[in-house]
Amino acid sequence: MLDHESVRRLRAHAQALADGAREDSAEAVVRRVFAIQAQDATASDLGIRVRGRDITAQAIRTAYEKERSIVRGWYMRGTLHTIPSDDARWILRLLAPRVLATTSRRYQQLGLDDDLRQRADHLIRRVLAAHGPLIRAELTEHLTTLGIPPGGQAPFHLIRHAALTGILCHGPQCAGEATYVLLDDWLPTTGRFRWEEDAALAELARRYLAAHAPATLEDFAAWSGLPVTWARRAWKLLAGSGVITEYGGLTMLAGRMEELPGPSDTPDVRMLPAYDNYLIGYRTREVSVPAVHEARVWPGGGLIWPTVIADGLAIATWSRGSGSRSIQVDAFEPVPSQIEQGIDMEKEAVVGFLRPTA
Repeated sequence: MLDHESVRRLRAHAQALADGAREDSAEAVVRRVFAIQAQDATASDLGIRVRGRDITAQAIRTAYEKERSIVRGWYMRGTLHTIPSDDARWILRLLAPRVLATTSRRYQQLGLDDDLRQRADHLIRRVLAAHGPLIRAELTEHLTTLGIPPGGQAPFHLIRHAALTGILCHGPQCAGEATYVLLDDWLPTTGRFRWEEDAALAELARRYLAAHAPATLEDFAAWSGLPVTWARRAWKLLAGSGVITEYGGLTMLAGRMEELPGPSDTPDVRMLPAYDNYLIGYRTREVSVPAVHEARVWPGGGLIWPTVIADGLAIATWSRGSGSRSIQVDAFEPVPSQIEQGIDMEKEAVVGFLRPTA
């Protein structure tokens, strides 16, 4: 049976957030954790930074736009994530049908029937082929030719529908704003794409465990947005291949316990962005956030504040001052001098990271 401290340390290490674990490039970070929460573009970049070694904002843009090794789109739970580009197609094929099915009622409420969605998909494909990359406002203007009102949520849902059906993905930034491009133009296929649902499901579960274990199948279901019945099938497939080990109800990839380095005398302090994977990749958060302080991280209304962790344990929240040149840290309790030094180093790193775009 693993205690909370052991679980927390294993999870933080898997996320490159403890024991000095860091990756050398944006692509390596994203491959390690598989998916970076990306509803907020700046928070997404900070989520890569905190797991990397001297990764700059420009290096992240290069990975997105020149190397095209990482891509932003609607994946887990139908929310924006950044994932490795060569995983985009099989992930969409596995997860998108579920997201589209759960969105059907919203489509009806907005008057977006099957015929209209298909016509919008066709228009978006044609417009992006001729004029892309385009920002949302530009795509919305084209959608008005189908009678779609420019206000409200209909344009967003039609753009996301095109993404979920594999037509578009996020492309380069334009004056700090996201653009959309044709997926097949932006990320050309290399070789024949093979598809088998059980293999894809097992691979997604394996990737989740590599980045989040120790965890439960219910955690995987909550993270992926798949039904618990699918999670059970994934666990069964992994168990049949002998790649997982159970520890009192928690699952890990076989051999991962032995990979963990010995504890360090110096706390590893990191400043997580809002909505970070480490905090929302599980059904519950008692392992990473003390219950008495949980409301300071999750104040309600869907908010999750930027959080400071030390060896994987939340110890404070933080916010940016005017112009991104100052950082305010609100500690839950007085912190030792070693952790204070770690906070100061992280504050300096975050300010330096944000300064080029301030």
